[in-house]
Amino acid sequence: MNYKQQLLADFNSRTNYDSGRFYAPVANRLIEFANMQTGQQVLDVATGTGIVALSAAQIVGASGKVIGVDISAGMLSYAKQKLAATGLENVEFIEADAEHLKFSDNSFDRILCSLAICYLTDIPAALQQWYRFLKPGAMVAFNAWAETAFPPSVLFRQVAQRYGIEIPNPNEPLGTLERCYQLLQQIGFKDIEVQSEQFGWYFTPDTKTAEDIWNINSQNVFGSQVFQLSADKLQQCKTEYIAEIQALPITEKGAWCDAKIFFVRARL
Repeated sequence: MNYKQQLLADFNSRTNYDSGRFYAPVANRLIEFANMQTGQQVLDVATGTGIVALSAAQIVGASGKVIGVDISAGMLSYAKQKLAATGLENVEFIEADAEHLKFSDNSFDRILCSLAICYLTDIPAALQQWYRFLKPGAMVAFNAWAETAFPPSVLFRQVAQRYGIEIPNPNEPLGTLERCYQLLQQIGFKDIEVQSEQFGWYFTPDTKTAEDIWNINSQNVFGSQVFQLSADKLQQCKTEYIAEIQALPITEKGAWCDAKIFFVRARL
C-alpha cells in the first residue's frame, strides 16, 4: 500500500507530463505498432493523460470504443480535459488500479500499455489478466525499457547501494528481448514480436543538470528510498552522486543517456 501511495503522490503531482521528452513520441510509436482498425474495442492500461487512448479513439472511429484506466485522479483530470476539447464520444476514462480490473473475458481487440508496465507490482499476473480480457486472435501491445536504460538512474542505484539503500531496477523484469519473449510465451501468447528502438539523448553533466537528475531520481517511487538515510548521510550520498554524474565520459555532443526501449506485441 505504501508503494501505491507513493506512486499516486508522484503522478498526481505531475502537471506537465505531456511535455516530457519521450512520453508522446513513445506513445505514438506504440499506437503505430499496435496496428488498430476501425470498429475495435480497446483498453488502454495506465492511460495517464490519455495520449494513447485519444489517438486510438480516432483510429477505431465511432463504431469502436476506447477505455482508459489509471490509478491517478490527477492524470485523469488532464485526460478528461483533453477529451472534452476533442469532441470524441467513443472514449471512457475510469479511475482504477490497473492490477485490479473488473472487465469481462473476451472483451477487447487491443490492450495497450505505454511506459507503465514497470510500475505494476506483479507483471505476470497483469499479463495473465490481459490475456483473459482479449478476444480470440486479439493483440496486446506495450513497451518496456531495457534494464540498462538511463545510465544516470543506474548510477543513482549504485551510489545508494553504497549507503546501504537497495533500490530495485524497475526495468529488470522485461529488460531484455529474451525476457519479453519468455514471459509472454509462458502465459500462452502467440505471434510474439519484439522490436528495440532508441530514444536516447546527449546532455551536459554540469552542476545544475546533475542536481536536477538527483531530484528526478530521488522523487521517483524507485529512488525515494534514499530518504531513509539520516540528513548527514543523505547529503553525502547526494554530493557523491552529483560528483559522479559530472565525471561521466563526454563527447563533443555531451554525455550520452541511453534510452533503449522494447516494443512488444503478441496475439492469443
